[in-house]
Amino acid sequence: MPDPTGGEEAPRQDDGLDLARQLTRATAKSTPAARKRRARRDDRRRDATVSGAHPDDRDPQPVGAQLDRLVAEQGWELELRVRGVFARWPELVGADIGAHCTPESFADGRLVVRTDSTAWATQLKLLAPAVLRRLNEDLGDGTVTLIEVLGPHLPTWGKGRRRTRDSRGPRDTYG
Repeated sequence: MPDPTGGEEAPRQDDGLDLARQLTRATAKSTPAARKRRARRDDRRRDATVSGAHPDDRDPQPVGAQLDRLVAEQGWELELRVRGVFARWPELVGADIGAHCTPESFADGRLVVRTDSTAWATQLKLLAPAVLRRLNEDLGDGTVTLIEVLGPHLPTWGKGRRRTRDSRGPRDTYG
């Protein structure tokens, strides 16, 4: 420190007020109050609820993006693609086949298709490899492994309380 009289600088002595200031500065960084202030300041910097100029999760999201996220989380991708095939069935297999055949169910790679006549059931059984190839192109290779073709729903003749098991129906009574 310069001497007020203009002489040489007196050597500095660490006692009294200077020593108290040094101790205060050294301990101020480690007191609980100082740590709390520092933690609050750091939390404010890292706090995700503080809005900024850039988009974040709290901003409104497009509906399509949210639906895609939901479908991916729930594992509905294949099911939705299969239902899309059901909706576009005539477009995928052709207008003629689509007019006489409808898909009923899909499970474990097996597609069940119902026809409106036995003639169309036979025709679809012959065309099954080509239809299978077209469906796998649309859904992904190996998704459909088997096409089960069912004929039309036929009426049942087993009616009434009194009937014979394994009988052929009303034809039995015609002499």
